[in-house]
Amino acid sequence: MTLPAMMRRGDLAAMQGRAMRARRHRPETARLTRIGLWLPLTPLFWALSPVAFLLAPLLAVAPPLRGMNPYAAVVGLGHVLTSMGGTVVDVDTHDARIRIRIF
Repeated sequence: MTLPAMMRRGDLAAMQGRAMRARRHRPETARLTRIGLWLPLTPLFWALSPVAFLLAPLLAVAPPLRGMNPYAAVVGLGHVLTSMGGTVVDVDTHDARIRIRIF
């Protein structure tokens, strides 16, 4: 069984070489926008958690949240924020590269 002409090793290497050269040589008018954002959510949570615990009784007054323990809601939100540590969102398009790191 033979591979199609475009799938042969020499043709694949030539295609990869052309793709790499095209990626390296962008037009002079095109600018790549790079955006990097670092979000330290874990230290931010620990710094703001006393405020959240002080405002937790206000959750008990909200009609949709009646019957729910407000302190359990604050702790649950804290678990969500601290579990997001190490998340990396990387978006790479032709015009822009966006990288968001959550610690």
